[in-house]
Amino acid sequence: MNMIKLLQKMTLKEKVGQLNQRLYGWEIYEKKAGSIFLTEKFKKEVQRWGSIGCIYGVFRSDPWSGKNQETGLSIGEAKQVSSLVQDYLKKNTRLGIPTFLSEECPHGHQALDSLTTPTNSTVGMSWNPLLYQKLQQIVARELRIKGAHLGLISTLDVSRDPRWGRTEECYGEDPFLTSQFTIAAVEGLQGKPNQKIDNQHVLAVLKHFAAQGSGMGGHNSGPVGIGQREFREIHLPPMIQGIKQGAQMTMAAYNDIDGIPCHGNGQLLNELLRDELGFTGAVMADGCALDRLVEITEDPIQAAVWAIKSGVDISLWDEVFPHLETAIEQGALSEKILDTAVLRVLNLKNKMGLFEDIMAPTEDVPLLEKKLTATQMAKESIVLLKNERQVLPLSQSQLNSLAVIGPNAHSLYNQLGDYTPFKNERECSTVLEGLQQKCKENHIDIVYHQGSNIVSKLPDGISQAVRVSKEADKIIVVLGGSSARDFTTQFDANGAALSGSNEMTSGENIDLADLRIPKAQVELVKELSNLGKPMIGVFIQGRPHILSEVEPYLDAILVAGYPGEHGGEAIASILFEESPSGKLTMSIPRHNGQLPVYYNYREIAFKKDYADNPGKPDFPFGYGLSYTTFSLNELLIARNDSNALIISGTITNTGSYAGAEVIQIYIKSHQKKVVTRVKELKGFKKIQLEAKETKNFEISLDSEDLMELNERLETKKMQDITLIIECTENYFEQRIDLIK
Repeated sequence: MNMIKLLQKMTLKEKVGQLNQRLYGWEIYEKKAGSIFLTEKFKKEVQRWGSIGCIYGVFRSDPWSGKNQETGLSIGEAKQVSSLVQDYLKKNTRLGIPTFLSEECPHGHQALDSLTTPTNSTVGMSWNPLLYQKLQQIVARELRIKGAHLGLISTLDVSRDPRWGRTEECYGEDPFLTSQFTIAAVEGLQGKPNQKIDNQHVLAVLKHFAAQGSGMGGHNSGPVGIGQREFREIHLPPMIQGIKQGAQMTMAAYNDIDGIPCHGNGQLLNELLRDELGFTGAVMADGCALDRLVEITEDPIQAAVWAIKSGVDISLWDEVFPHLETAIEQGALSEKILDTAVLRVLNLKNKMGLFEDIMAPTEDVPLLEKKLTATQMAKESIVLLKNERQVLPLSQSQLNSLAVIGPNAHSLYNQLGDYTPFKNERECSTVLEGLQQKCKENHIDIVYHQGSNIVSKLPDGISQAVRVSKEADKIIVVLGGSSARDFTTQFDANGAALSGSNEMTSGENIDLADLRIPKAQVELVKELSNLGKPMIGVFIQGRPHILSEVEPYLDAILVAGYPGEHGGEAIASILFEESPSGKLTMSIPRHNGQLPVYYNYREIAFKKDYADNPGKPDFPFGYGLSYTTFSLNELLIARNDSNALIISGTITNTGSYAGAEVIQIYIKSHQKKVVTRVKELKGFKKIQLEAKETKNFEISLDSEDLMELNERLETKKMQDITLIIECTENYFEQRIDLIK
């Protein structure tokens, strides 16, 4: 279908309707007496505009939407509702334009009967983008089989301050690693770049553009006071790679950049995103974000004109874009600008095949494939920080009894992260359940007690935990944080938690000034340590917590992030047999006063230690131990005909356990007029090796990896660098003149 001709047929009201995403999708249907009906609210919206461009969250199921296993939609019901919606629009609007159904998939689709994968902060620690791409292929199929078309996913945020509650939605503190996972997310959701999206895939809506991870003091949506160099070096690369991979939709960020809100920043959305980077798709507003522009303009008509002129195409839940009609009628806005935005939306619907009779996939991904893929990701994301006296892996032959203690040992929703749908808990595994299965297989007795809540104490909890642990050979204490919402949580208009769930320590709007492990958990660990038994700490959390108060009492420490619905099995497997291979993607501070403490700071002359504390983190970016050991040999650095650097060599597993190692390649640039960073990640490769096995490896740094900004913010080729190669027991560096 010719979209320009369709646009020419549309009335002003119908055009404005294509840009409004005002409905909370879960309010457009109701279930009564075993049947599903479209609500009057939905029908009135259709009648008002004669056209609906997008509907957000029809299939959403969580405490905010109020949709649970009974009131929400199963896969079969979701298919029915999506058909009802499209059929109604076809029969009850003049032009019959189909609507986009847009859905959140921050770590799996936020709906019933959907796989909840490890969160972004967790999958980043796997350093395995290809495995992540497989997960996103599963998510895409789950979305499409229900009738959805857009998958909203956080890929663009680079977290520079772990106090920020949305750190769990970020792959880490590094732009290169974040970019690699963005590439994987786009291809997993959309398929190969520059191809028409088939019925197995959806359009990826990349969130959030831009620089949201540098909010002042780690505050959500806080002001961002960075310069253009920091913006372009740290926060822009994921968007650049997303566009190259074929991304056609992005969501603007709530924050400002140097005083200009992203939703009203024409320099950001038009001049940079579209003109400079070549983005041809549509920009979506974040939830109720355009209402915030009214706080500045004090006039919704002016706010609507400001936003659409600045490059916003699709609104979300606000009462601003409905005023576009009035703005044009009053002469405050040219209809040509409106037409440009509408055409972007129509073209994307055409790209998705919405104007054709394309059948949704009839078969979902098999449950076993989902489970194996998600479990493998959870395993590969677990980071071993400490292993004194080789207390891990647990010896099946020398272990008769095991105590499992802690607030995160047997709480499924605590290991799933923010924006999680209601789950069938029988199909998931907590840490306790994973260990119970493992201990049953090996005839090991297991005892359990919660010990404490995340933040608050349990009456007699510590004494009871100590009591049940007295006869155990070893203690697994499962600590950390939680982003779990419940029906006591109070929500903002955009769904962010306000208050009510006092045990939340992470998630949107749950920013922390203090990253220390809560006192209730510290006291639990100290009391258990008096038993004198080997104690292993497993940390389930959405951000790096300061471990210094509990680290001395723990013989081994594993960081598991939010490992998803099969995380219990993954953690049990790592504790007993499989060697951990995760590496940190956010530095773990020693003290709150060090923040921010990211690894790739600028190497200017300054005193790095404080008068009262060291300046270095407890555990740096890229850190992670293994049960085995690795050796790099025969290293060779060469250039090919394209002037790319080729780093090759061999890696040997010199230990007695099978394991995987991440070879990390960094560059330190030696510019003459710019203060450059200490080092910057530019390449990595994860390699699986059996015990004593040797493999060849090769990592290429192409011309794009060897570019930098000069003193005038012009992109130039690097000339003088130090190349740094790191893995667990190995460190090599070499100064290279790239001109010769």
